Amino acid sequence: MTFDDFDFAPPVRRGVEDAGYTTPTPVQAAALPLALDGVDVVGVAQTGTGKTAAFVLPILDYLVKEPTGGKGRAVRALVVTPTRELAIQVTEAVRQYGAHTKLKAATIYGGVGKGKQRTALRNGIDIVVATPGRLLDFLSEGAIDLGFVDILVLDEADRMFDMGFVKDVRKIVAAVPEQRQTMLFSATMPPPIQDLARSILYKPQTVEVGERRDPAATVTQRAVRVAQDEKQALLHHLIETEDVDRMIVFSRTKYRADRIRKKLDRAGFSAIAIHSNRSQGQRQRALKGFEAGDFQIMVATDIAARGIDVPGVSHVVNFDAPNVPEDYIHRIGRTGRAEATGDAITFVSAEEADNLRAIEKHVGKRIEEVRYDGFEPPKLADAMGQAQRRSNPKGHRQRQKSGGPVRGKGQGGRDRGHRGQR
Repeated sequence: MTFDDFDFAPPVRRGVEDAGYTTPTPVQAAALPLALDGVDVVGVAQTGTGKTAAFVLPILDYLVKEPTGGKGRAVRALVVTPTRELAIQVTEAVRQYGAHTKLKAATIYGGVGKGKQRTALRNGIDIVVATPGRLLDFLSEGAIDLGFVDILVLDEADRMFDMGFVKDVRKIVAAVPEQRQTMLFSATMPPPIQDLARSILYKPQTVEVGERRDPAATVTQRAVRVAQDEKQALLHHLIETEDVDRMIVFSRTKYRADRIRKKLDRAGFSAIAIHSNRSQGQRQRALKGFEAGDFQIMVATDIAARGIDVPGVSHVVNFDAPNVPEDYIHRIGRTGRAEATGDAITFVSAEEADNLRAIEKHVGKRIEEVRYDGFEPPKLADAMGQAQRRSNPKGHRQRQKSGGPVRGKGQGGRDRGHRGQR
């Protein structure tokens, strides 16, 4: 199967060609025929498998083939995401694939002023990509009308549940017409999300790629037993001895993320931190700098575990072993994306042993434990000497191959009439 097999409207086909797409990913090959036919879809697939295009392309195709237009055009498609970063990413995909259409899209999220977002809505928007809180604010103010929405998409639905947005999502669903197409995409399907899907979708078709709960097969998973106060030194050792292109380091708290980043800077590594205390502008600049190669390492809290699609992330390090097993899957999904390979390394202190066991139970297998030959927490003088020898501002240093891990024990329009049957 190729993208030529789909009956996209010509402007959408040009967008697909400009993106360089030829062969759909498995989730796209399974979901696109259903979505293009107006069927409700539940898509279950790991991150980095192309889910965004699987719902953005059908939205564009439908709106091109069934246009309205005009300054006061109504919102016809709504995509709800758990984080502003993901909302921005989805909007960028809409604009990329829809570059040859006349469709307008807006991103609605909190943490910034409402003025520009309100103006965009007033001028007429075809597609809105929004986070739940800000969207409900605009609904309560009467600044947005969802009464003409034809397509509703809930992206990363399980993360919305984790973040306590399910009640907000139900309020949003109640504001859109009952006769609509609904698509729900998620990396995992815990019981609350299954209940949500049953209650808001109409005779949905389920598309499932890969095994549930099983992280991407292209990610090599390892765990390292290490004392809590030795984690920073081990992180420095890993960066020097592993073949790191880009690394995301996950911390449990915002304070620890900043502290890890400062220590990396002092040691001569190029690092940036991203978490909810950063303004939206700071977060976007950090992501762009990381993607551009200005920083080799991004230290993040779980706000970055979903929806951040940065190419070339070779390593994910769980500086703190997550205490929610689902978070482990989404963290390590930042590497090994789009069939690339990656490494995920989890630091496990004595206090976090139960977290590791819970993760292994969740993914259904043992995570191989390794030790790093020659690693010892450095003396203060040694650390200062190492910092003086590091000079590459972008962090693309010559990698030392010694001191690597030693394996230990363990392991045209559409027929939407089916909605009228409700």
